[in-house]
Amino acid sequence: KKKTVSFSTMPNDRKINSTAACISFMLEGCELKKVRSNSRMYSRFFVLDSDMRSVRWEPSKKDSEKAKIEIKSVKEVRVGKKTPILRSNGLSDQFPDECAFSIIYGDNYESLDLVASSADVVSAWVMGLRYLVSYGKHTPEAPGTGHPSLRTSWISSVFDLADLEKSGLIPVSRAVQLIKALNPGMKASTIELKFKELQKANDRVGMEVACDLFVEAYCELCTRPEIFFLLVQFSSNKEYLALKDLLMFLEVEQGMEGVTEEKCWEIVSKYEPSKEGREKGYLAIDGFTRYLLSSECSIFDPQHRTVCQDMAQPLSHYYISSAHSACLLEDNFWGRSDISGYVSALGLGCRSIELVLWDGADGEPVVYTGPSAASGVPFRTVVGLLEQHAFAASAYPLILCLVVRCSAAQQRLAARCLRKTLGEKLYVEPPDPAEAFLPSPERLKGRILIKGKKLPPGCEDSEGDVSDEDEGWGPARRAGGEEREGGPRRLRLSRELSELVSLCQAVAFRGFEGSRRAQRYWQVCSFSEVEAGRLASECPAELVSYNKRFLSRVYPSPMRIDASNMNPQDFWKCGCQMVAMNYQTPGLMMDLNAGWFRQNGACGYVLRPAIMREEVSYFSANAKDSLPGVPAQLLHLKVISGQNLPKPKGSGAKGEVVEPYVCAEIHGIPADCAEHRTKTALQSGDNPVFDESLEFQVNLPELAVLRFVVLDDDYIGDEFIAQYTIPFECLQPGYRHVPLQALSGELLPHATLFVHVAITDRRGGGKGQRRGLSGRRGRRVREYTSTKATGIKAIDEVFRTATQPLREATDLRENVQNALVSFKELCGLTPAANMKQCILTVAAWLLHSDSAPSVTLNLAERYPPMEAQGPIPELLRKVLTAYETMIQTSRTLIESADAVHGKLMQAQQAGMDFHKELHRIEAKEGLRGRKLQKALESFAWNITVLKGQADLLKHAKAEALDNLWQIHNAGQACGIGRNGAASPEHPRPRGAPLEPIPE
Repeated sequence: KKKTVSFSTMPNDRKINSTAACISFMLEGCELKKVRSNSRMYSRFFVLDSDMRSVRWEPSKKDSEKAKIEIKSVKEVRVGKKTPILRSNGLSDQFPDECAFSIIYGDNYESLDLVASSADVVSAWVMGLRYLVSYGKHTPEAPGTGHPSLRTSWISSVFDLADLEKSGLIPVSRAVQLIKALNPGMKASTIELKFKELQKANDRVGMEVACDLFVEAYCELCTRPEIFFLLVQFSSNKEYLALKDLLMFLEVEQGMEGVTEEKCWEIVSKYEPSKEGREKGYLAIDGFTRYLLSSECSIFDPQHRTVCQDMAQPLSHYYISSAHSACLLEDNFWGRSDISGYVSALGLGCRSIELVLWDGADGEPVVYTGPSAASGVPFRTVVGLLEQHAFAASAYPLILCLVVRCSAAQQRLAARCLRKTLGEKLYVEPPDPAEAFLPSPERLKGRILIKGKKLPPGCEDSEGDVSDEDEGWGPARRAGGEEREGGPRRLRLSRELSELVSLCQAVAFRGFEGSRRAQRYWQVCSFSEVEAGRLASECPAELVSYNKRFLSRVYPSPMRIDASNMNPQDFWKCGCQMVAMNYQTPGLMMDLNAGWFRQNGACGYVLRPAIMREEVSYFSANAKDSLPGVPAQLLHLKVISGQNLPKPKGSGAKGEVVEPYVCAEIHGIPADCAEHRTKTALQSGDNPVFDESLEFQVNLPELAVLRFVVLDDDYIGDEFIAQYTIPFECLQPGYRHVPLQALSGELLPHATLFVHVAITDRRGGGKGQRRGLSGRRGRRVREYTSTKATGIKAIDEVFRTATQPLREATDLRENVQNALVSFKELCGLTPAANMKQCILTVAAWLLHSDSAPSVTLNLAERYPPMEAQGPIPELLRKVLTAYETMIQTSRTLIESADAVHGKLMQAQQAGMDFHKELHRIEAKEGLRGRKLQKALESFAWNITVLKGQADLLKHAKAEALDNLWQIHNAGQACGIGRNGAASPEHPRPRGAPLEPIPE
């Protein structure tokens, strides 16, 4: 019996890092499970013939001539569950997606569906087969022969430069340094070990290495199989990416738009190490790896590295990065006041800082946060520091929250110090009572606002009594503040300090009804986390509504004597703008805060989702499912591998090696919170391969954050290796590296995760939705969004006119979505694939066929038909039918969208006309209490639904036009288009962002 080699039993150092290695592996053969159409699986031994012209399997009931597939008959090799048999219900849960692959072959496009023991085995077979298929009739030379590749020549030239004596040998120590310099992050011990191994295997032990050994060591150490696999997938010659291959990769996989050949030249000349490659425009494996590791391929969208949101909305429409007791460097109880804490918080973009003022021993106020009287810092020192660093990281306004615990005399000194030190930066202009909202961050650029108590308007004296609900009596009282017993506290406030407070006057919260009647837009309420948490769970919709006009600040409970942090998401989801964090305490909560505020150029301000800003909108933070008018999205995340992972800091782990796994977490509204983990990568050194696909449904993408955590399974004491947190809106699609950070937030040098990101809308696939998409059993009943009755006849009649257009809008969108998914599935692609990929895939099948059926795209027409001449195989016929359905549904959508959109907006406008009169109409109808509440809720729901559905329809039309553009573009690029001189009538519609419908 032939010996079987499976990757799981194979020694770890066996690395598939070249096409030659894949082919050697296939020539040895291995066991794979063959899947039959009745969903049963059979183990068979598969092997590549020695002449490399066919793949055989045994045992088989067929004679040996039948139990084989000729390479020349292979149309396509698919990775994952991409055929109807592998997708069938009986099988899909029995093995992971990355362990399956299919060979599509023969004139009838039959599929041989296989399951391997690991993703590595799949990679080897797929890479080898794709290589053989693309060389077609010219059988490649046996592995390992032929002229030196681009890569070998370059590595040899590096060796020659280092061979100063020109003796053909260099010292091992120099060879180690060379490889380390070419591959920063790799441990010297790993390189030394590799040289020892190779010297021993070649009987050439000594202190020096020759060129061939150096090349071999470099290739074994520095080839990442997963990147090599990707290169082979896109390369037309399997050695390197030519410019057109790179262009295809950038457009199809990385989702880049408008890529030109010039851009590709730029990438090659920047990242390709070999001179020959740079001259000819070739990107080989090392250049490709460097490019993928560069900041250009980071997971974080570069657009968000600078301020990219509208900064002209009222201040209350933004989340504001806020610090609680920022000068504490350790925990609350043992904290020592050290002013460098202020500097680091401001450097991280913090825009709201709390200062608690106490009486100082020598007559001037001090800021305490430590428990001892010695820990006070003079107030003027702190103000001087703030003046210096206030706008170092962000030009937008800084809010100083003053909590006054000192005498009126020392308050006067504090006020003079603020005026003198901050000068023009201090914002003291009184608010304009004619306005209804706070000014915008743009208008307040470079200004410092004081949040604090104010004397009542009638008070003429130089000081007076005000109520004192503020925090600040917590740990700091141990430094000399006496406790007050019973009743609300009173505070003696000096006029000079009171006059500095303008747009952020601290007041007590009077309940939602009281605030609606009496609170002015420049008044701010502070809530303890317990009180804010109660409001968030009992009346989330009212809290969201309150925060549309007023700023609110949430501070941690004084019970947190260890300075731990609350979860900011609990309050952001209700619209609270300032959630005060203990910046000095690292961990999950601070990661969420830091990650969240990265999305707008780290300027400390993030615009809240539109659904939380619009005057009339329905949003309940505790919604358990998708929200009216917000398209839910599916995140398809593939965690491929990790690079240069350090050991956990505090770990007494048994061995030198980490055994890592990755947790991916979504944090957002409760309906979105979820966590998935990969398997543990055992004994994989610092560069584990995970190769696992995870999927998340995200109902409110604008509030969602994705966090990667890398943990060690083989730990003693500390399991944390690294983390990275990124807002959902900042994710870039395609193959990306994730720059990992330590617990404290600083970057870990050269430590990354390699992932693939794809985002589709919820109809795009996923288990719950895919049932019945292409007519399979258990058809999903279509859900229509409808309006709700308010109980006021005139208003309900207006909203009733929208019933039909709402159904039409849903039908138009969903018909296109379903047709798209069916077409993509038949092309063997995932729902995340774009239209260009689909057309190129079909073209590739036709080009790999001797008796190619003639299929063309008639590009002369706006909606190009796909036409076949002569008889065509069943699979291709199905593809043509699915394409036709997709084109027809797209056409209906494009031609009907504007009229339906108009009807929806008409109903929405008619509804809004009632809004001004709403309270009068309610009084007339005699609505009170629960009924009134219900009527208001239904009204807001209806307005939100109409605007949301109109928006979705507008986006769907833009997407359908973009798909047409991609069909024309791909048809011309791959040669199946005819009459194609005329591009579609429209230039590509993506350029300008869609005009949002006015709020």
